[in-house]
Amino acid sequence: MMNKKLLGIPLGSREGKAALALTRDFDTVLARDLDHAETLLRTRSFLLGVIEVGAPAPLAEVEQFLREHSWVTWIALCRDDALLDQRWRRLVHAHCMDFHTHPVDATRFGHTLGHAQGFAELGDVAPRRTEGDDMKITGSSPAIVALRRQLLRVAAAEASVLIWGESGTGKELAARAVHEQSARRGGPFVAINCGAIPATLIQSELFGHERGAFTGADKGRTGLIESAAGGTVFLDEIADLPLDMQANLLRFLQEKTIHRLGGTKPVTVDVRVVAASHVRLQDAVSRGAFREDLLYRLNVLSVEMPPLRDRADDLQALAETFFQDYARERAAGVRGFSPGALAALRAHHWPGNVRELLNRVRRASVMAEGRTISAQDLGLASDSCAAQRLHHTRAHADRLAIKAGLLAGKTITQLALELGISRMTLYRLMAKYDIETQVRKRHC
Repeated sequence: MMNKKLLGIPLGSREGKAALALTRDFDTVLARDLDHAETLLRTRSFLLGVIEVGAPAPLAEVEQFLREHSWVTWIALCRDDALLDQRWRRLVHAHCMDFHTHPVDATRFGHTLGHAQGFAELGDVAPRRTEGDDMKITGSSPAIVALRRQLLRVAAAEASVLIWGESGTGKELAARAVHEQSARRGGPFVAINCGAIPATLIQSELFGHERGAFTGADKGRTGLIESAAGGTVFLDEIADLPLDMQANLLRFLQEKTIHRLGGTKPVTVDVRVVAASHVRLQDAVSRGAFREDLLYRLNVLSVEMPPLRDRADDLQALAETFFQDYARERAAGVRGFSPGALAALRAHHWPGNVRELLNRVRRASVMAEGRTISAQDLGLASDSCAAQRLHHTRAHADRLAIKAGLLAGKTITQLALELGISRMTLYRLMAKYDIETQVRKRHC
């Protein structure tokens, strides 16, 4: 059984504190205010919370707090006038499982808390990133665990890094992780999208210019690479860099100096370069679109980002993280994802990777009309149907395999071994599919 922890937020109410003193069956932690409660929720795990509502508590702040921590099952303690105010009534209805008015009846309050604890335990644990992970990379799939280990090794070095991955896989997030885990974490992290800078400006943007270097250059300007001195420069979509700029970048990587546009003196810049591309640069070299010598300079250490379709175990955690990240935008009363929505997430192929998932969840959080986000809200209704068909197909295959084995005279032990499952799992499947047999006692 889970530890019965309770977060109490009396918001200065003496009646609220008295009510929370009745929670003897729980490990109750009291928060001084909403900021303190926020800190506690970041550092500890709570499934259940009790919060005081009603004036003079700040309604807007309380509502925002409850939106951002909707995975907690909340019980409201209502001050005398709270339920007379339509705004507080709507807040309790949208965000709380139950409510009590002062003075609190100890017996009824205890029953409510016990029921709420049991209800909370039916759901998933609050969405949290892996303990000790300060990379802000969500997930615990084998692909992500391996990626974190690789990024830690890469961060410990000083060599240039090349990150490859499909669009939307989180290449900039990985680059930031390398910077933040490195000895350069105290310096700047400057991200540059090489494909977003006009060709006529890219020399000046990257390397800077001196006063009078061109018409309109009334004063000198530090370039983006120089502005990252002491830190890391992230060159995203490096394959879009024009060939002449590739030559300048190669010179910088070799000599660690730059020449500002219109300048005559080299400027030494201490910066680590992390580059990324969704294009295989070796293919770009073969087409003559990328310099081979620059590729070798950049690709000292390489990282490959896994596509979302290879991270099925992370889908729910990512969706829950985005759901919480955009709590301020979502419709009131939306508490999470329906089972059909979660099935649709797993059935979808995710050509747009994590960026596509973020966009779908953000849109669904705003547009959902029910208590939970559905597959239709995510725009994945067809994937939900496909997931249901796949589930039924697997169930039919399981049923046929079990019946065939039993009709062939196999014992429970033999059949479980053949199917690669435990005997208890086999018994559960037989009960689920209503398969009766006279050989249950022949399992020795």
